[in-house]
Amino acid sequence: MNVELLYFDGCPNRRLVQERLHRALTRVGHPETGVELVAVHTEEEARDRGFPGSPTIRVNGRDPFPHGGTHGLACRVYPTPEGLAGAPTVDQLVHALTDL
Repeated sequence: MNVELLYFDGCPNRRLVQERLHRALTRVGHPETGVELVAVHTEEEARDRGFPGSPTIRVNGRDPFPHGGTHGLACRVYPTPEGLAGAPTVDQLVHALTDL
């Protein structure tokens, strides 16, 4: 399993998503799976990578959370049971990791 976390410098939610990803990976039986951190530095790079905002998670090359068609260096929000948030819940990440 290949897990990437795309972000821009200064993203306020990167560490939270990273921590939740590690918890989710442990829950699905893959605690040894590393999360590759991928920094996105420019608007051009964001467009080229199809980066819809920070933080973005990709599992085996695909984004498990639907998003709009915009790309750029902006904060990303995720729909959660508690409303919009800067990070998916651990349960949402577990579902994303098992629904490959």
